[in-house]
Amino acid sequence: MTLILTRSDVLRMITYPEVIGAVRRAHADLAAGEAVLPAPPALRLPGSDAAFLAMAAASRTDGLATVKLLADLPANAERGLPVQRSAILAVSAEDGGCEALLDGGAVTRFRTAAASAVATAALARPDARVLGLVGAGALAFAHAEALAHVMEIEKIVVWSRTPGTSRAFAEATGARVAATAEEAVREADVLCTLTPARDPVVRGAWFPEGLHVNAVGAPPRADHREIDTEGIVRSRVVVDSRATALHESGDVLVPLAEGAITEEHFADELGEVLIGAVPGRTGRAQITLYNSLGVGLQDLAAARLLIDEARRRGLGTEIDLAG
Repeated sequence: MTLILTRSDVLRMITYPEVIGAVRRAHADLAAGEAVLPAPPALRLPGSDAAFLAMAAASRTDGLATVKLLADLPANAERGLPVQRSAILAVSAEDGGCEALLDGGAVTRFRTAAASAVATAALARPDARVLGLVGAGALAFAHAEALAHVMEIEKIVVWSRTPGTSRAFAEATGARVAATAEEAVREADVLCTLTPARDPVVRGAWFPEGLHVNAVGAPPRADHREIDTEGIVRSRVVVDSRATALHESGDVLVPLAEGAITEEHFADELGEVLIGAVPGRTGRAQITLYNSLGVGLQDLAAARLLIDEARRRGLGTEIDLAG
């Protein structure tokens, strides 16, 4: 039987502590050779700016192989629809049976913020207290909630290109609205960039010593980036997947094409830090940057949690695809 989980099903079950733990384990499994994560192929139709990514992964630990089909459709903004939409298909790694089909929207939001929390715990200064947010939409709310599980947040400073959005976020969370992106960056101990930017909105010249950055928002396109070249050069960069970074991360591919860095600059993966194969933060003044692309293995880890919990609680809809 195949389990169907709608967005409302997912939201009834999913919690940050569990997803943070699952994402942490998934990245450690990848570094230990217990999981497989190829770079996702990007499908583009002639005459369209739409992109479709098949984000595949397989895990011995979780007993699953999954693929999330992500549709990145910029024209949806004018239609009043989400720019990114997705669904996750999960099959048994043992016998290939179709275990589940899940709506990908809520899963993506939770696992993205969870990955930033994992990276923050591994790379930020232990005494980090100020969270800076560039971008004030749904991902900002998700990150504020997720990072509260791994750092003691005394203050949140937020900036958005849309003032009304940042004011609404501040009213809901008690954050202080910064007048400029630079102000939010300079005040932060941990900075999350959460904008679908094509051109940099954050400058490395603004980075204070000891900052940790989660670069999250740019879509999976090689010419889109939130951080300028100086920011990448000044930072010790850790990626979720080297193969994926080389395939779709404008934050590293643009500086690489400019000759400002080499591939060695982003050779370290998050899972390698987690298992101690490479060091985490090496000094109080060091600037660290987690280049968050969002990978299929994170979706797989969250899917495993949700499938097990749904069957325990009798949630979702079971159908016989072979019937």
